[in-house]
Amino acid sequence: MTARPIVLGVFVSAKHSFSKYRRESINLLERLGVEGDAHCGKLVQHLWDAKKDPLRANFRQVHLIHSELLDEVNARGFNVLPGDLGENITTRGIDLLGLPTGARLQIGEDAVVEVTGLRSPCVQINTFQEGLLEAVIERRKGVELIRKTGVMSVVIRGGIIRNGDAIEVRLPDGPHEPLAPV
Repeated sequence: MTARPIVLGVFVSAKHSFSKYRRESINLLERLGVEGDAHCGKLVQHLWDAKKDPLRANFRQVHLIHSELLDEVNARGFNVLPGDLGENITTRGIDLLGLPTGARLQIGEDAVVEVTGLRSPCVQINTFQEGLLEAVIERRKGVELIRKTGVMSVVIRGGIIRNGDAIEVRLPDGPHEPLAPV
């Protein structure tokens, strides 16, 4: 882990594509998501979820993945770069999966996102690289399936996020609830 959590990369795609494209910066819009991204909006934008309930609130505005996951799968023979798994922000030095529901991340000078839950990996990951789905989930006897493909969040305060920006974690008051898929 690095001394301070940082942003390694920022990504956006205007289309509902599996991977996203690297940018120098992204603009987070309060209560909407990443400007110019296909998942930006107050209501659910994820195609599968929108088919089930198009009026559901969008709890998946910003997707964050820890670069340590990329290190892990690449050590197993895959070739996964930041942005390849569809994240908007790739981090380093923060245990995203260990955060509780409602944790807030201040990213850079102004932007704040609130973690809503885990990203649940889908079979499209195997279309990207065969066998990758099994590499990003973990099955342990007596333990619920562990999903490693990052966290989803909503934008509490907008702002510009750049590569190299610091990330500050603010835990919620009261008992902490573990993350569940959203």
